[in-house]
Amino acid sequence: MKQADILIVNARVLTLDGKGSRAEAVAIAGNEILFVGDAENARALRHGATRMIDAQGATVLPGFIESHMHVFSGAAELDHLHLTGVKGFAQLAEAVRAYAQSRPQAKLLVAQGADYTILSEEERISRHHLDRIVSDRPLMMFSPDHHTAWANTAALERAHILKGRNVGVGSEIVLGADGLAMGELREGGAIDPVRALGDGGRERLGLETGGEPPVSPTASERAADRDIIKRGLAHCARHGITSFHNMDGNFYQLDLLDEIDRESGLPVRARIPFHMKNFMKLSELEKASEMHRRYRSDRLRSGFVKMFMDGVIDSGTAVMFDGYADRSMKNGDPLFSAEHFNEIAIEADRRGLQIAVHAIGDGAVTRVLDGYEAAARTNGRRDSRHRIEHIEVVLPADIERFARLGVVASMQPPHPPGTMGLPLEPTISLIGEERWPYSYAWQTLREAGARLAFGSDWPVSDINPMRGIHAAVTRNTWKKGLPEQRQSLAETLAGYTSDGAWTEFMEDRKGRIAHGMLADIVVLSDDIEAVDREAIDKLKPIATICDGRITYEA
Repeated sequence: MKQADILIVNARVLTLDGKGSRAEAVAIAGNEILFVGDAENARALRHGATRMIDAQGATVLPGFIESHMHVFSGAAELDHLHLTGVKGFAQLAEAVRAYAQSRPQAKLLVAQGADYTILSEEERISRHHLDRIVSDRPLMMFSPDHHTAWANTAALERAHILKGRNVGVGSEIVLGADGLAMGELREGGAIDPVRALGDGGRERLGLETGGEPPVSPTASERAADRDIIKRGLAHCARHGITSFHNMDGNFYQLDLLDEIDRESGLPVRARIPFHMKNFMKLSELEKASEMHRRYRSDRLRSGFVKMFMDGVIDSGTAVMFDGYADRSMKNGDPLFSAEHFNEIAIEADRRGLQIAVHAIGDGAVTRVLDGYEAAARTNGRRDSRHRIEHIEVVLPADIERFARLGVVASMQPPHPPGTMGLPLEPTISLIGEERWPYSYAWQTLREAGARLAFGSDWPVSDINPMRGIHAAVTRNTWKKGLPEQRQSLAETLAGYTSDGAWTEFMEDRKGRIAHGMLADIVVLSDDIEAVDREAIDKLKPIATICDGRITYEA
């Protein structure tokens, strides 16, 4: 009989097998789970070299599956200035000046996490505010959603966009009455000229162009990029994450991850898509198929196509079916026409590829569902598990279509306004009260039969699954009488484990703690079922195990 390489005892094991099964101990041999059950039988599998982990009565779960994130750019941003919680001009100025002083050689100063209301509820930030903080060096700061940035005059001048420029469909350089840029840049087409002033940039290619580095990186540049990704993978493991679904991609990211895997073994399982942009030809889906053919191991896989249908609500780039409640805000432009999107969806589906589309406004969501319906009609129904990412507003008539079409609702518990420190305004006013019942409608979609998968959208939100779980089980409504979207603990844990595995067609290998499953496990610092729900976000992983290896220990 096999003996255990790792033995977890004195545990409250939640197996997430769908039956509510529990256990006291887990034994691991190689990269698989050898035994799940009582402590006495588990200890019989111990030998001299067995690594013992005493959970001290705390919860043991399947490793967290982060179903929506950006590993390369998230890792790169760990070195940026982070403005979460900063409020008012004085605090902003103090933080930026200190950061600028600590980075004297930086070509571009970059800050992340600036609320749209960072100055106040009424005052929108402009280049003039940033000039008062730093005027002699290019400075750009991003909103939490990464779809809006604000740049100072030095950055706008050096990027040659102070007087505006055509930046393509869905993007905008906001101009003032004098015809000059106000400093607010909406979406990638407007942001990229300033971003190009900084170093690197390869971490954004999978998101911005979907292509490969235009100039082949040198050996030292490639090594530096590998180190960035390693830092991101370690950040994942530290938070109990054993798998992630990346939401941008190219061969370069896949190749770097493969190099890390060959060198030392990936500490987190990765799934990387082909990013289909609206300027690409249909024939470029062959690249997606080649990525799928080349990378399909348990640790590193492709097999899906990522797309964007719209932007975000706060900048007005999300596509609303009936426009914004605040009629002063122009509606966003769809990034794909209905005909173009349907054509891509049909061809990707025909190739057997999964599709994942960013759609935040209800107008964007309905267009994506139409495309999935066209694919099923043309190619015949199959177990495609196509996904829609975010779904911040949904049309009432579209709710039942998720279950009928078998579409996964990939949603992020940290995202609703009022959650995890996010302000309610301007988002809820832009949505409008009539649409509040259909906004971030987790439970409404679940009760209609949709399958949900949870993630953070890191670096848009904190990657910490414990904060995401806390957000899901403690969410409050914006007004009395609205549908309750709060999730049960069991639903939330499934959304971060077994449902994520199902979403990527890996439910037979991971997402549950059972004999023969891959040994992906997280040991928490306390009993998640016993602590007060308001304190769930204080729990931490004390050990993360991926593929049978301990990848993090507190």
